[in-house]
Amino acid sequence: MSDPIIFYIEDDVLSREVMYTLLTRVLGYTSVTIFENSSQFELKMDTLQTIPDVIFLDIHMDPIDGFTILGLIRQRAKYDSTRVVALTASVMNEEVKKLKDAGFNGVIAKPLNYETFPNALRRILDKEDIWSIK
Repeated sequence: MSDPIIFYIEDDVLSREVMYTLLTRVLGYTSVTIFENSSQFELKMDTLQTIPDVIFLDIHMDPIDGFTILGLIRQRAKYDSTRVVALTASVMNEEVKKLKDAGFNGVIAKPLNYETFPNALRRILDKEDIWSIK
């Protein structure tokens, strides 16, 4: 498999740094784009030259939350094959159900676990839904 194209939308600086380090230094991926907030999300997505294989979304962001961003992504046919996975510290059973019902392809709990994340990402790229709350 070629280097996957990965996007991450996250407003927390530390979470962005952890994800970037994990994806680029630990896993060696080079096609990683990180948006530092959800401001002007539609414009950012419409001007991108590449279609991501996976988009990781923080759920609790301003000005646009992860659920709204998911809806905007799902409205665009060119992102039909893109996996969208929530990254959130809110992983109570009712919240996971809400993420499933909204149409996410999975959830991974924050903070990220360096030991389990690589396998979860591989499974996501293999088109498997991941509901990893640990």
